[in-house]
Amino acid sequence: MSDSAFPASFKMTVRVALDNRPGVFAQVAAALAEEGANLGAVDMVTADAEQIVRDITFEVQSEAEGSRAVKRLQSVPYVRILPVPDRVFQVHQGGKIGVQSKLPLNSRSVLSLVYTPGVGRVSEAIAKDRSKAYLYTMKSNSVAVVTDGSAVLGLGNLGPEAALPVMEGKAMLFKEMAGIDAWPICLDTQDADEIVRIVQGIAPGFGGINLEDISAPRCFDIEQRLKASLDIPVMHDDQHGTAVVILAGLLNALKVIRKPMEQIRVVVNGLGAAGLTCCRMLVTAGVRQIVGCAGRGLSWPNRRNA
Repeated sequence: MSDSAFPASFKMTVRVALDNRPGVFAQVAAALAEEGANLGAVDMVTADAEQIVRDITFEVQSEAEGSRAVKRLQSVPYVRILPVPDRVFQVHQGGKIGVQSKLPLNSRSVLSLVYTPGVGRVSEAIAKDRSKAYLYTMKSNSVAVVTDGSAVLGLGNLGPEAALPVMEGKAMLFKEMAGIDAWPICLDTQDADEIVRIVQGIAPGFGGINLEDISAPRCFDIEQRLKASLDIPVMHDDQHGTAVVILAGLLNALKVIRKPMEQIRVVVNGLGAAGLTCCRMLVTAGVRQIVGCAGRGLSWPNRRNA
């Protein structure tokens, strides 16, 4: 079975102690196969004449299947399950991002340059000309990733704390793929007016605002108000990021099948923030026939509870 058949989030690692005798590991592999698990890496931790300790990684299609596979391993003769952190949770321990200085703070001379008294001159220069903040601070390469936790991935309204690991992951993407410093900002409010005021208040420290995982329809109002009131770019990733990727994929697909945009029919499954903006983008690009589907099926003008 190919790796793509299993979501990466359900890759599990268990630590097992096996009696050092022939055929024990074969029983482990057979038990996992019978539970539908896809056996991956097998790493030796320790070994002696009595037992071998191994970390066994396998993939399953759900957390429940993973729990069944572990329970099955517990029933294999001469095998004992040892405590080991779940791999997904393990990589999240302590968070996934941090702050790193660009200069080593290794002498009083450097301290006087980056902090007082030297930094005062830079502050005075920026006070006279605010545009110099782009030159002399992190502002030019910093984005605030802002959420209220109301629409976290496809999991729903989980709140700001639960949204933080997702925002950290988004910050990693900014840094690793574009070299941009991104800062997770998880707000403990879902009031649109308050969100707008908070983002307006923190905007001076950033070169752009990336709204993330804010539920519809509030996200449309928040985005439009921030765009109108701020002098830095404002993007709602769930809308614009999704729509750009969809359009790019569609353009490439049409090149392969040699069809013009005006002749295709498109079905959009889901009419939240991403779905509605994809529809707008596709219409602008030239699509003439779009069918939208929401939780209760096909949508049409004036339909209630669509």
